Amino acid sequence: MSEWLVSIAGTQEGARLATLLALTSAVAHAAFGALQKGRHDPWMSRGAIDAWLLVLSAPIALFVVPWPNLPTFVILLGAIVIHFAYKLTMALAYERAAYTVVYPVVRGTGPLVTVLAASVIFGEHFTPVQWLGVACLSGGILLLALRNLSEETIDLPALKIGLIWAGICGGLVAVYTTYDAYGIRQSPDPFTFLAWFFFVTAFDFPILAALRYRRMAAPPVLGPLVWRGLAGALIAWISFGGVMMATRLDKVGEAAVLRETSTVFAALIGWFILGEKVGPRRLFLMSLVALGAVIVEMGG
Repeated sequence: MSEWLVSIAGTQEGARLATLLALTSAVAHAAFGALQKGRHDPWMSRGAIDAWLLVLSAPIALFVVPWPNLPTFVILLGAIVIHFAYKLTMALAYERAAYTVVYPVVRGTGPLVTVLAASVIFGEHFTPVQWLGVACLSGGILLLALRNLSEETIDLPALKIGLIWAGICGGLVAVYTTYDAYGIRQSPDPFTFLAWFFFVTAFDFPILAALRYRRMAAPPVLGPLVWRGLAGALIAWISFGGVMMATRLDKVGEAAVLRETSTVFAALIGWFILGEKVGPRRLFLMSLVALGAVIVEMGG
C-alpha cells in the first residue's frame, strides 16, 4: 500500500483521497478534543490517550513497518519537542476555559499560518479565490470563539489566560502541521513515519498524568478514564494520521484548511453531547466555516 500511496501523490486520484482524509480527520479531531476536555481533568485524559498510543503503536513501529532511516529519526526527535509543546498548551487552555471557546481559537489561528508556511517551504501558492475561502474559514472560526466567549460566566482572569494559551497553541498547530508534512514527505515509507510518530511522541503525558494523579486530593476512578483513553488513541490515529497522509498526497495548505472544518463538528459535539448552547448566530458562523472550506477546495 505504501508504494501505491506514494505513486498517486500529486495526482487527481491523490487529491481526491487527500480531501477525504482531511475531512475524516476533521470529524475525528473534533471528537478527540471533546474527549480531552470532557468531564475528566484534561491532563489525565491526555495522559490516558498517550498511554494507549504507546501500547497500540509500539508493536506496529517495532515489528510491522520498516524502521526509520537516519533523516526520519532526526525529524521524529523534533516532532517530540513540537508536539509536547502543543499538548502542553492545549491542556493549559482546556484547564482554564470552555471547550467551545478554546477549540475555535486554536483551530482558527492555525490555517492562515499553515498556508503561509506551506507557501514558503513547499512552494504552494493559493489563488485569490482560495484566500477568500481562508478568510471565510478563519474569520468564521474566530467569530465563533468570540460568540462563545460572550456567554462565558467563569472567572475572567482565568479565561484570559486560557485564551492566551489557546492562541499559542494555535500557532503550534501550524508549526506541527508544516513540520509533520515535511517529515512524512521525506520518509521512504509513510506508514513508518506515522507508526514511529505515534510511538515516540506518546511518552511524555503518561508520566505527567501519573505525577498529577499522585498529587490529587480526590483522584478520578481509573476505569472510565482508561476506556476514554483507548477511544482517544484510536481517534488520534484517524485524526492526526489522516491529515498527515493528506499532506503527503496533496497540498499542505488545502489539507490544513479542510481539517479546520473540525470546528463545525466540535460545535455540534458541544451542542448534542456536552450540552452547550448553539443558536442561529453560531449556526451561521458554522456555515461560514464550511463555506470557506468549499471555496478553498473549489478555487484551486
